[in-house]
Amino acid sequence: MSSPTSPPVVSSPCANKAASGSRSRSPRISASPLSVTILATATCSSLRWPARSSASSRSRPMLSRRSMLGLSGSLMAGAMLRPVLAATPSPKAPEFSLFTKHLVGLPYDQLAETVAALGFKGVEAPVRKGGHVEPARIEEDLPKLVDAFKKCGVTITLMTSDINEVNEADRSEKVLRTARALGIPRYRMKWYPYSGKKSLWTELDDIRPRLKELVSLSTLVGILPCYQNHSGPKNVGAAIWDMATLMRDYRADELSWNFDFFHAMVEGGLSWPNHLALARDHLSMVYFKNFTWQGRVAEGCPLAEGTVGKDSVVLLRKSGYAGPVCLHVEYLKGKVTDQGALKVAVDATRKDFATLKGWWA
Repeated sequence: MSSPTSPPVVSSPCANKAASGSRSRSPRISASPLSVTILATATCSSLRWPARSSASSRSRPMLSRRSMLGLSGSLMAGAMLRPVLAATPSPKAPEFSLFTKHLVGLPYDQLAETVAALGFKGVEAPVRKGGHVEPARIEEDLPKLVDAFKKCGVTITLMTSDINEVNEADRSEKVLRTARALGIPRYRMKWYPYSGKKSLWTELDDIRPRLKELVSLSTLVGILPCYQNHSGPKNVGAAIWDMATLMRDYRADELSWNFDFFHAMVEGGLSWPNHLALARDHLSMVYFKNFTWQGRVAEGCPLAEGTVGKDSVVLLRKSGYAGPVCLHVEYLKGKVTDQGALKVAVDATRKDFATLKGWWA
């Protein structure tokens, strides 16, 4: 692979094993009504209606419409999440990984050194068309990528793939077997699309046999297939319930979620906690990135500045979630090999990582 036009801007932790420290967290914008509502939900999940009494009903003052809406919203979300929040809270910080999509194009050694210098011990690595490794070169290049990370004390915790069924065109079996042989424990599936030509239930039924074959192969290989909720009307799983319906046929160690708070809040609005509640029993990894609404468009932004906030972490910790947490930095423009782009990418990642660690502190 050719060297980028911009010089390295981080020291090599693979030589001295010393990762650079994180910068202080950027200030977050004022809390939105959504954040306040969800935090109230987390703390009031045990709220109950009082026992019915005609006498007390006559003496009790009526709630205003606004108060009633706020209370009922908290009760509904709390009721949905009560089984989740009843779990033992997670006692420690999770294992943090970095999705390296914004670093595609760096030579493997420089990529690994950059990730390690930022303080990450794990990565989600794109192994798909346009990623660090092309499926056509899986046998030749994936071992090189794994070795480069290993030298820097970094492991691939998740492989991003183009796989959502077993077929020769995607080299699905070869990709999965090669990845597992190199110690990669899980992979992110490609989304299933809705065609818009049939009813949703019919389309989901059409997916079932393909999904079953893929889960069977993955189980045989020993690698866990994971599905990300990605917003958009053509994406199966955007609204959670559809893919959750298919997942009910499998145990969590056979098929699981990579739950993305960005896309859950874009799709779910006020009801995103219900999305988390549906996914919780099959949760393998969670994704953190952020956005702001620009009209009707969700624009990516630094983690400290958007709609996703610490309330997400509050619910996860109360649920007892102790799995890996992955940071996505997807709001940068251009390629990392452009002049000066690597420094911009490193600085942005460092700031977002400091924010994420602060939320879990």
